[in-house]
Amino acid sequence: MSGHHVVPFKTNLITFITLVVLTVITVLTAKYVDLGEFNLTLAMVIATFKATVVALWFMPLKYDTWMNRTIMLSSIAFVSLLFVISAVDLFTRA
Repeated sequence: MSGHHVVPFKTNLITFITLVVLTVITVLTAKYVDLGEFNLTLAMVIATFKATVVALWFMPLKYDTWMNRTIMLSSIAFVSLLFVISAVDLFTRA
């Protein structure tokens, strides 16, 4: 039986600052970077990185059992597959 892992305050602070910086980057790229139809792709990549940070340190899957990590990673893989299939459908339309 595993005990509850207590994440140090410094780790939570670094994670919080990382999320704030990534949010600012998302806003700045949406406002000032024109990638055409790939603006959404850039925003989704940044959002995926933020979700990974939240899952690993705030949830905290980094210190959890392999079963919970496997379930989370397979969920992310299936959602990513859904995004890829939708993007292929969207970008190959006439």
